[in-house]
Amino acid sequence: MTTTLAAAPPRREDAAAGREERPGLVRTNTGRALGLLLALVLLLVCLTVSLAVGAKSVPAADVWHALTAYDGSENAFIVRELRVPRALLALAAGAALGVSGALIQALTRNPLADPGILGVNAGAGFAVTIGVGFLGLSSIDAYLWMSFLGAIVVTALVYVIGSAGQGAGTPVRLTLVGVAIGAVLAGVSSAVTLLKPDAFVKLRGWSAGSLAGRDWHILFTVLPFIGAGLLLALLVARSLNAVALGDDLARTLGSNIVRTRILVIVAVTLLAGAATGAAGPIGFVGLMVPHVARWFIGPDQRWIIPYTIVCAPVLLIVADVIGRVVLSPQELQAGLVTAFVGAPVLILLVRRRKVSGL
Repeated sequence: MTTTLAAAPPRREDAAAGREERPGLVRTNTGRALGLLLALVLLLVCLTVSLAVGAKSVPAADVWHALTAYDGSENAFIVRELRVPRALLALAAGAALGVSGALIQALTRNPLADPGILGVNAGAGFAVTIGVGFLGLSSIDAYLWMSFLGAIVVTALVYVIGSAGQGAGTPVRLTLVGVAIGAVLAGVSSAVTLLKPDAFVKLRGWSAGSLAGRDWHILFTVLPFIGAGLLLALLVARSLNAVALGDDLARTLGSNIVRTRILVIVAVTLLAGAATGAAGPIGFVGLMVPHVARWFIGPDQRWIIPYTIVCAPVLLIVADVIGRVVLSPQELQAGLVTAFVGAPVLILLVRRRKVSGL
């Protein structure tokens, strides 16, 4: 009897049960839906604070007036033309960075991965650096495409190298190859920046990860790509649940692993490439938020991705607001704030990985 049971192929019910070995704090769909609703409310509150708080504080009544009856006053101009596009870009870029991190963690089955682990951010940043330093690019329309090009080339390179030979495509190999290529490209980018300092004067804030000075044009340029990436992420969520069980079991359950990986790579390229091109290399958002989501709702990607779409912008918006006021009237880049927060969180996650393990 024992031999018969051991040889029987795993059923979907058994696989689903295996996924519940590390359930989240909330175990019912009703509770998860309520939590997502509360997260949406928190996001709206953060967006409102982002419109009111800065080097010049704007009363809540003036914020509302600027949104509903623009009259061209100073406060209305600050809110409508400066802070609204900046807040919406933080929303879009935060969702993009968070979801790209969730996708990479699920694909590599590495709970400590983020968009930088596969060299995506490094590839995008390297391509932008080359475009600015040697091609004279200076506008988002020009270097956004360089960002995409660098992201997709490096991501494909990591996947090809990591999939060659024995142990092809394993999480460990993909992680090691991504870290190695990312480190090399980051070093070359720094060298180019030092060799041509005049060309990078306008991109100093960008290189540290900043939302300052971003206007409607930048928002509308990256929004279609981020939207497409988020849609792909939602569509591939169910397949990622199977992939997280391991390649052999995923194939047994009928999942097309190659197709899933390709869709994830395309989604990550769109999300991380657009976010990096618009706001620069902002770290730790894709690392922290998926962990919080898994800790709260469990390992189901069909819930993790929607939670990340809502909660990751909260983190980036709060970081941006803190950066505006902590050195007022000067600003601290949002990427530096997330790094200050992310470093101790990373240490905590390393010590307590089982809390939100994959």
